[in-house]
Amino acid sequence: MTWTVNGCLVALAILFAWRVEDFAEACSCSPAHPQQAFCSSDVVIRAKVIAVNKVDVGNDVYGNPVKQVKYDVKLIKMFKGPVMDIEAIYTAPISALCGVTLDIEMEYLITGKLESDGNVHVTLCDFIEPWDAMSPIQKKSLPERYQMGCDCKIVRCETIPCALHADDECLWTDWVLENHISGPQAQHFACIQRRDGSCAWYRGAAQPRKDFLDIEEP
Repeated sequence: MTWTVNGCLVALAILFAWRVEDFAEACSCSPAHPQQAFCSSDVVIRAKVIAVNKVDVGNDVYGNPVKQVKYDVKLIKMFKGPVMDIEAIYTAPISALCGVTLDIEMEYLITGKLESDGNVHVTLCDFIEPWDAMSPIQKKSLPERYQMGCDCKIVRCETIPCALHADDECLWTDWVLENHISGPQAQHFACIQRRDGSCAWYRGAAQPRKDFLDIEEP
């Protein structure tokens, strides 16, 4: 009897540990350059968070209420998105489900998806950055400069050596050279498409000229 009870407890412990690990790993996404986040998002805004609440957004398949976190925001500028005033964004209630935590009274650059019901949904996989933490080049790249490179492919270098395989690619090396994704290329460069369809990193305060004579390599 004792062995049976102990065996059951061990099995339950293993099952619980497996479920916790599985749940903790439920949110995973590949790091993205700010330009990739801009190009792949439905909505890109600068906004100030003014309030937060948990709200019911429907029921799951078992009839249980599904909760999300609703952040009321004051829209400061729309860089990309529908012609409408965005007053709130929604996210999952916990980080294991990719939920985002934002600070009240803080201004952010927020990228997200526009749902079929018209709500903006954000996750940990979106590019969400305090506005004051962004570099001047990142701010100037919104929206025209990033938009100029949306047909380019930014390829993240994970190990050295790494190389480009097509003319429309830009090699992103922050991860291997700086050991984090918010390095010089993320902070100061945009991958811009040239006249011939090829792409190259561009850095500069001025808007790129059509001939791209002032391209600088990182």
